[in-house]
Amino acid sequence: MNKILILEPESYSPQALEILRGLGVLELNTLKAPDLPQDIGDYDVVIARLAYRLDASFLEQARNLKVIVSPTTGLNHIAVDAAEKRGIRVLSLKGETDFLKSVTATAELSWGLLLALIRHLPAATEDVLSAEWRRDLFKGHELSGKIIGIIGCGRLGRHVARYAEAFGMRVIINDIKTVEGYTQVSLDDLLAQADVVSIHASYNESTHNLLGARQFGLMKQGALLTNTARGEIVDEAALLDALESGRLAGAALDVVTGENAGKSDWLHHDPLLAYARAHQNLLITPHIGGATTESMAKTEIFMANKLAALIG
Repeated sequence: MNKILILEPESYSPQALEILRGLGVLELNTLKAPDLPQDIGDYDVVIARLAYRLDASFLEQARNLKVIVSPTTGLNHIAVDAAEKRGIRVLSLKGETDFLKSVTATAELSWGLLLALIRHLPAATEDVLSAEWRRDLFKGHELSGKIIGIIGCGRLGRHVARYAEAFGMRVIINDIKTVEGYTQVSLDDLLAQADVVSIHASYNESTHNLLGARQFGLMKQGALLTNTARGEIVDEAALLDALESGRLAGAALDVVTGENAGKSDWLHHDPLLAYARAHQNLLITPHIGGATTESMAKTEIFMANKLAALIG
């Protein structure tokens, strides 16, 4: 009988748990990342979100592992090549286009981050809580009439494009495919034209540090950047330079490279976080793009059924 472990079981979908219990002996991990159960080598299936790095060291410990299940689209927290060499199947949401069309959480967060950034919402809220009422200090900008450049206009990018249209923005895109209804431009042209640049590209070798010093130099003075894709798509040292020089008026990030560094103390030493603590024009959230009750339940049930189709 298969022995199944959920590494991050907090608030897991009851319906997904019921499906998984029908596939074998199900256990819920009680430890916090990065700690692993001492008997990790006993499990046939491990289910993990993003808190754990399932790297080569993990795979060496998980000697009986046959399947890794990750209810995510990105897989840079898993040593996929090493897993495949060991004959371990990796199940994820990658490529599940039809299902993912119903999951809008990350696109909605992208818009929330942009509104928070352009209207100074965190600082304004903090000001009121400090018994101040300085409305003129938080004068922001309107989105209507502005140009948004979307890098990667797949499922999430298209959601963001539709939201932009509702706000009266002009949409331009850069994607490896032509997307009907939207103006396709080169990356350089997008950066030169856009008042807001929103990143939704997949992370791979071709998109690693896609935005670096040269690209930030092309952007409009005072443009804004949002990234809810993967931190590694942006050269973070170049991003800091662009913020400090004023080339960028602000940035809002749900992803940073430090979260995948495998170091427990990275939050205390990350240059981006240090800058954000001292400046109001950089907002960072802890990779919560897909973290809504609805989206997590849907994806957990979907992945449980996908596992059942494989081993049930």
